[in-house]
Amino acid sequence: MKKILNRLINHETISREEARNVLINISHGNYNASQIAAFLTVYMMRNITIEELEGFRDALLELCIAVDMNGYETIDLCGTGGDGKDTFNISTLASFVTAGAGIPVSKHGNYGVSSTCGSSNVLESLGIRFSNDGDFLRRSLDEAGICILHAPLFHPAMKEVAPIRRELAVKTFFNMLGPMVNPAFPKNQMVGVFNLELARLYGYLYQNTDKNYTILHALDGYDEVSLTGPAKIIGNHKEQVLQAEDLGLRTLHPKEIAGGSTIEANAEIFLNVLNGKGTEAQNAVVCANASIAIATATGKDLDNTREMAFTSLQSGQALERFKKLQTLSE
Repeated sequence: MKKILNRLINHETISREEARNVLINISHGNYNASQIAAFLTVYMMRNITIEELEGFRDALLELCIAVDMNGYETIDLCGTGGDGKDTFNISTLASFVTAGAGIPVSKHGNYGVSSTCGSSNVLESLGIRFSNDGDFLRRSLDEAGICILHAPLFHPAMKEVAPIRRELAVKTFFNMLGPMVNPAFPKNQMVGVFNLELARLYGYLYQNTDKNYTILHALDGYDEVSLTGPAKIIGNHKEQVLQAEDLGLRTLHPKEIAGGSTIEANAEIFLNVLNGKGTEAQNAVVCANASIAIATATGKDLDNTREMAFTSLQSGQALERFKKLQTLSE
């Protein structure tokens, strides 16, 4: 590790294989906490390369507890986090809206590190059970149309890193990796990222996969389509800048999509939206992201998928999926 750190501090990069080996060595407990913290810190101070990101991804996929989802063509709606915006749990709500529209969802998520309330925080507080049991996950898909993949249960190799990430309490390159290492290996992926450069990196990496993908970055800094301004969209066959008007929606003010200051406050927003008590802005931003996810999985145009998303939410189908998952968790 000392040699790697010296090279990185001297502004050198490491190869894909070296990056893979570092994470595997971390998982084996071969480095102390100070060395791991130093390694993470380097990447807060300089940009990551495609080769480094690929190597980190390769290691986590190699070490993960994989889930057999043969027969299910799922989509994951997963953001990198780390945008510092403290919105409510938009992509998690959009996951239930997408499931309510008939698209199976394998949602990868974790506790918040740099935000008040990550996906796992809000779901756990609302009684959703986390499991890495394949039978339970497939039953969740069969009966609720969605399963929750709580990252720590599938990436035991990262137990060495988790306490250090919590203590640092800022985004690290593990935020970049989260959406790439879904242990269900979903066929479809919608990824929100926290800056434009990372959107480009993801675009390069996903070009070399067989996934249907959409990568999102709101140009004012959000790791999702925020409707507060234009968003960059990178997909399999096109790139575009999407405005709220392109979805038939109005531009929102950042305050309208802010989250609560506690997990409980975010859980209240979550339930309000699902129960038809969300504000117009909250409903719009959730359905905007769900409509893009549905389009990613089906190939339909956004006019059709926007209608499917709003129908899912307004008819109670999204709520029904959530309640079914709660019941299965009992």
